[in-house]
Amino acid sequence: MELKNLEKELSGCDYPGRGIIIGRSKNGKNAAAAYFIMGRSQNSRNRVFVEDGQGIRTQAFDPDKLEDPSLIIYAPVRVLGNYTIVTNGDQTDTIYEQMSNQITFERALETRAFEPDAPNFTPRISGLMQVDNGSYRYMMSILKSDNGNPDACCRYTFSYDCPLAGEGRYIHTYMGDGNPLPSFEGEPARVDICDDIDCFAEKIWHNLNEDNKVSLFVRFIDIATGQYESRIFNKNH
Repeated sequence: MELKNLEKELSGCDYPGRGIIIGRSKNGKNAAAAYFIMGRSQNSRNRVFVEDGQGIRTQAFDPDKLEDPSLIIYAPVRVLGNYTIVTNGDQTDTIYEQMSNQITFERALETRAFEPDAPNFTPRISGLMQVDNGSYRYMMSILKSDNGNPDACCRYTFSYDCPLAGEGRYIHTYMGDGNPLPSFEGEPARVDICDDIDCFAEKIWHNLNEDNKVSLFVRFIDIATGQYESRIFNKNH
């Protein structure tokens, strides 16, 4: 698979929706993750990311304008031991709770499906990073309708056991704008990852569509020590 320029991948799509990027920094030292959200409606755009323990949570920027919280207020990132869970919905909690009971990532997601937001049936995208005593691996998943059929769920899991330095994978909910919104297709794109967390974060934030972007979270985890640092960007502030 061709290694694609992350900036071009992001700027070339006006509405990827929500996206997860996971990989390894160019110097090989850090596990890298990013999660962003975009919005077209006032309800979707009325959000910010806030820290919540070791993870983050979405929150209404203006509580008086919050309409339906069911699909927009959730914890995108949670940490369970040496696992970091990143998703675009409340399946974060499903994965966390099931893995706490020794259920695997894949089995946990078998209990969930795409979002019930007809006619889009937004895919649920999820990532799992494991950093453990100098080793690092990650997985990605997408649950999506079978070409818009609300009765059929397609489930895909991608596993990366030996992430290469300077490379990552990028998965997102939509292929672009539309009505209904077209679900993501294919394997997560292979993209470049830079050395520095601020370089990585700025590259993502500045190449997302200015009108539609809402929030971005980025984390680098030191593979040797497990220590991490994070960045949050909110359009509303």
